[in-house]
Amino acid sequence: MCINSYIVFYNVQVDKDITKRIIKAMIRSVALYAAETWTYKKEDIRRLEGFEMWVWIKMEKICWRDMKTNEEVGLLQVVREERSLMEVIWRRKKNSIGHILRGESLLREVTEGRMIGKRSRGRKRLGMLNEFLTELSYAELKRKAENRGRCEEYGSKEPA
Repeated sequence: MCINSYIVFYNVQVDKDITKRIIKAMIRSVALYAAETWTYKKEDIRRLEGFEMWVWIKMEKICWRDMKTNEEVGLLQVVREERSLMEVIWRRKKNSIGHILRGESLLREVTEGRMIGKRSRGRKRLGMLNEFLTELSYAELKRKAENRGRCEEYGSKEPA
């Protein structure tokens, strides 16, 4: 089923709650495809938050020529939404890491960085676990991942 963006964003007859649900179901899901495998820098986070605001501005039909900032518009109060894109990504990433660490697979070996062979030259790349190891040790992270019930308790903090 193909929904024309004109119908979603510009049609007056479509209720705002329905428009928000369509945005969350279709646009956000495409934008966050495989987001749990990405490693984030501050610039990436800034761009994702900008994308989220851009979607809500398009929904409210605010023209860029009006030169209004998000604070002036009170955009999040008008839309009645909070910035939740990075929270969604962070939750998906925690679930993914927990799933990987519970199993015995090649993906776990790669994620932990225990590959056989010669290390490549240059600066070491950011790994998937780096964001989690700032607040917990690897042993604590693995223990919480194995205990499925408590896996969601840790790390409500967003990545820096």
